[in-house]
Amino acid sequence: METLDTVPDEDFLRLDHQICFSLHAATRAFNGVYREALKELGLTYPQYLVMLVLWEHGELPVKGIGERLRLDSGTLSPLLKRLEATGYVERRRSPEDERSVTVRPTAEGAALKAKARAVPRRIATATGLDLDEIRELRERLAALAVRLDGVDPDDLGSCG
Repeated sequence: METLDTVPDEDFLRLDHQICFSLHAATRAFNGVYREALKELGLTYPQYLVMLVLWEHGELPVKGIGERLRLDSGTLSPLLKRLEATGYVERRRSPEDERSVTVRPTAEGAALKAKARAVPRRIATATGLDLDEIRELRERLAALAVRLDGVDPDDLGSCG
């Protein structure tokens, strides 16, 4: 049985052996499928993720949206500006703390949820996986993210 210690270093340097590349390729493929599925909604995939969070939680601080989506404010702010320009969200400064901005779906943004209901089913069908396989993959990827988030950069060492 192969282990991390028995696989030759050269094999680890093959592109087709890189888990990160497999995840990258799958992400690009997903983005293409989502681009088509979201076209009629007028949303990009990142905008769709923001709307999912808002449909689920209602009004949230920008910081809360960023935490749920793992996005920094520099990435999130332009997304929110575009969603506001389309009329799907409203941003407001908190009366208690002027530095804090909250975001909520507008009536038009809330109505978009009904149109978006078919998207997850279309994406699930496109994967060719059954529901149990999708759940298992999602759980394994979530567990992988937790493990990678817990890695101490000092433990990775140097490449020299």
